[in-house]
Amino acid sequence: MNLTYRFADTADVALIREIAEKTWFETYVPILGKEQPQYMFDLIYSIEGLTEQLKDGQVFILQLLAGDTGQQIPVAFASYSIKDISLKIYKLNKIYLNPDYQGGGLGKKLLAQVENEVKRIGGVWLDLNVNRFNKARFFYEKMGFEIIAEEDIPIGNYFMNDYVMRKKL
Repeated sequence: MNLTYRFADTADVALIREIAEKTWFETYVPILGKEQPQYMFDLIYSIEGLTEQLKDGQVFILQLLAGDTGQQIPVAFASYSIKDISLKIYKLNKIYLNPDYQGGGLGKKLLAQVENEVKRIGGVWLDLNVNRFNKARFFYEKMGFEIIAEEDIPIGNYFMNDYVMRKKL
C-alpha cells in the first residue's frame, strides 16, 4: 500500500468536504438523527467554513493512496491546531476516512502522521473531542487516548455531548 501525505490549503476545501460528506452522515445520523448532523455539516464543512478554519490556523493533512494507474486517490483527512501553547497541548479537530477504505489500518496511519507532526513542532499532548455515543471512542482508546472530561457544547439549537480525550505524545 503506497500512501502519501500532504498539507491541504484553500484549494483543497471542496475535496475535504467531499471526504467528510462520505463519512459524516453515516457516522452521526444513527447517533443524533437527521437534523443536527445536517446543521453541523452545513456549518463546519461549507466551503466558507473550511476556508475560515484554514485561515484561523487549523492544519489539514490529506492522506492519499496510490491507485492502480499511479494516480493519487484522496481517502482521508485530519486537522489539528494549537489548544494551549504554554502547556504544549494540541487538538485533533477532525479525522475522517472514506468508509470504502475503513478497516485496513489507514486511520491508524493517519493518526500517527498527525501525532508525528505535532511532536515535530513541539507538542507534548494531543486532545480530541468525540461524541459520547460514537464508536470511534474505542478506536481512540486503542490508540492510547484516555477520557479526561465530558463537555456539552452548544451548537445552534443543539448540543455536542462529547468526551474530551488526551494522549501524551
